[in-house]
Amino acid sequence: MSHGVRVIRTDASSGSASAPSSAFGSDSGLLDRGYAGSYSAMLKVAQMLLLLIGFICIRSSRWIDHSTYTYFEIISMYDLVMILIFYIVYIFRIYRMLACINWPLAEFLHYLIGTALLLIASIVVAAKSSYSAGLAAGAAFGFLASFLCILSIWLSYKVSCVTQSTDAAV
Repeated sequence: MSHGVRVIRTDASSGSASAPSSAFGSDSGLLDRGYAGSYSAMLKVAQMLLLLIGFICIRSSRWIDHSTYTYFEIISMYDLVMILIFYIVYIFRIYRMLACINWPLAEFLHYLIGTALLLIASIVVAAKSSYSAGLAAGAAFGFLASFLCILSIWLSYKVSCVTQSTDAAV
């Protein structure tokens, strides 16, 4: 018997024929208007805004411990850029041209790793932001962005353990 883990994309950005892209307009244009109006796209936009606001709050604050807050800045910008890349891939239907990449799996792994790193960075900033309102606000926006990333994973993916029998009865 072999055991495996299977990730199944359950929202509109999976590129399936049943995606609600025809509900908002033509499916033959440059933009996927159906994806632009989906919950997945709105979550990505909200995540990017929260990450940008958190980055600005940390960047504009005065801080002493350089490495602590630089880590948050790097992680928040990494997450923002990666979410923007996935947003562009799905809204311009680039996933159809680059079929050699498993886009749902790549996005799932990004969300797992990026959310864990962002959560760690937010905890560290929150622990070290005792006298600065800007640092506390940056940590709060980091926590909110982490929550939205977890929500996006939970709403978009179904992870199931699959047991396959390799015993062939002849």
